[in-house]
Amino acid sequence: MAPIAMVALVASSPGQTFGLGIFNDALRQDLGLSLSQITGAYMLGTLLAAVPMSYIGALMDRHGLRKVLTAASILFGFACIAAGAVQGLATLFVAFFLLRLLGQGALGMLSGNILAFWFHKRLGLVEGLRHFGMAGAIAVIPMVNLWLIQGVGWRWAFAVLGVGVMALMLPLMLLFRNRPEDVGQHIDGESPHAQHGGGDGAAGLEYSFTLAEAARTRALWIAAGSLALWGMMGTALQFNVVPLFESRGLDATAAAAFFPVFAISLAAMQVIGGVLADRLPAPALISMAMTAVTGAMLLLWGAATPWMGPAVGVLCGIGQGLLTTVLSPLWPRYFGRGHIGRIRGALATAMVASTSVGPFLVGLFYDLLGGYDLILLVFALLPIPFIVLAFWATPPTPPRAQDMEPARQAGA
Repeated sequence: MAPIAMVALVASSPGQTFGLGIFNDALRQDLGLSLSQITGAYMLGTLLAAVPMSYIGALMDRHGLRKVLTAASILFGFACIAAGAVQGLATLFVAFFLLRLLGQGALGMLSGNILAFWFHKRLGLVEGLRHFGMAGAIAVIPMVNLWLIQGVGWRWAFAVLGVGVMALMLPLMLLFRNRPEDVGQHIDGESPHAQHGGGDGAAGLEYSFTLAEAARTRALWIAAGSLALWGMMGTALQFNVVPLFESRGLDATAAAAFFPVFAISLAAMQVIGGVLADRLPAPALISMAMTAVTGAMLLLWGAATPWMGPAVGVLCGIGQGLLTTVLSPLWPRYFGRGHIGRIRGALATAMVASTSVGPFLVGLFYDLLGGYDLILLVFALLPIPFIVLAFWATPPTPPRAQDMEPARQAGA
């Protein structure tokens, strides 16, 4: 299942910021739109795409991953094809909405739920390997998209990506199974009576929090806040990397150096972070990740030297790599697997919504103040409280036995 989870995450690339960003200039010139119109459509489409995530997670809990993932793959493929037919701002907004909903949202979230049903002790490691594939996509997909745009135009490029998504995903769905029990196996390949030691929240295998119960824990809010904050800032940086670097006195070459270094750093930290997530407490690792994010934003705000681009890329790769590989196994370990679809659906809503805000904030501050200094300083300061708060994101205690039934009725 680990390779399928990796491929599903990579297949979401046409709906991710790094995949869509390369289309911006071609869209703006061909459709006659301003930069603020494109970023505004992107923000609104992404924001609305965040709303149905909890419902998609509930569908997964009810019907199983295989059916929902298959449907999402087909719909996402057709959404890519439809994106090549947009004619103006209104249809571009619809395209952004569908690409963000089905790509970054549905496929990204569902791929993250696959491994939670098959692994516990090694969940951090296999999650790291899943995200390792995404790091490779970040390094390769923008170049592939640019090659397609230059070769066949942006409209046919979207169509090729749509067909590619379905060709990649649908054969894998024939091999996909929801749970190890479906093929006579057990989680981690062990007997169901084996004791699961190590890692945070092993008790999560014995009790599954409902969404309402999980929402009453401080761990969920601290961990989700950290992830949403990085989603906002990371998307803002990637979407506006060239003007941000040029504002620091650097050229587009320095901005271009950010992406390959970021991808390499991210890939390395996906594996390292996955191993650490199986061995060290999650709160300490979340704090380390937010420290790296703060360092990256401080460097971008205050420095203006040629080595800044690669250095920012390294720190962003460390921050994102560590954060994602720690939090992916945290959700099932802390809250169990019985309602993981609804819980991660709600988290995906927050994450997708946060990514809609970042690029718009950068554009708004620039339009109002004529520069990026203040927004970069704000980005540098925002993660600092989470460096400390992370140590309170400890495994939650399941509700008392006598409270379980009322809590389930209230939060199911």
